[in-house]
Amino acid sequence: MTKLSNEVVEFFRRQPFTIVSSLDKRGIPHNSCKGVVKINRNGAIYLLDLYKARTFENLKRNPRISITAVNEHSFEGYCLKGKAKIITGKGIKMPVLRDWEARITNRITQRIIKNLQGEKGHSRQPEALFPKPEYLILMKVSEVIDLTPQHLRKEA
Repeated sequence: MTKLSNEVVEFFRRQPFTIVSSLDKRGIPHNSCKGVVKINRNGAIYLLDLYKARTFENLKRNPRISITAVNEHSFEGYCLKGKAKIITGKGIKMPVLRDWEARITNRITQRIIKNLQGEKGHSRQPEALFPKPEYLILMKVSEVIDLTPQHLRKEA
């Protein structure tokens, strides 16, 4: 597992969602949106997949995974590559579920605030309709790719 810098960890913690890529049975990338529930410096990332569909089937066949997040405003982003493990049932620990619920509550709150401020958005709260999680993806990062253009990186 690859250690993650504080900068990478905090970047992913601030993202409302990431793009998760897995490989389908033909070896073609499949992309879907998932929320990061927990990420730590030792390279472990916990993602909840609520719909148990293509990503679930792909990861059962092939554990290779990448997650990508970008911030258009600051023109920075990262792609993390690694292997995934599917955790089901009692393997999903209560602290992880509490972290997920806190993130969902925060997303609903932020949407309500934006709606009250006059920003157009979804009039309902889609997150409130999410199904209960049936499984968790534990990703162990093996490679970090900085997507920020070289000349815009902080160390440049």
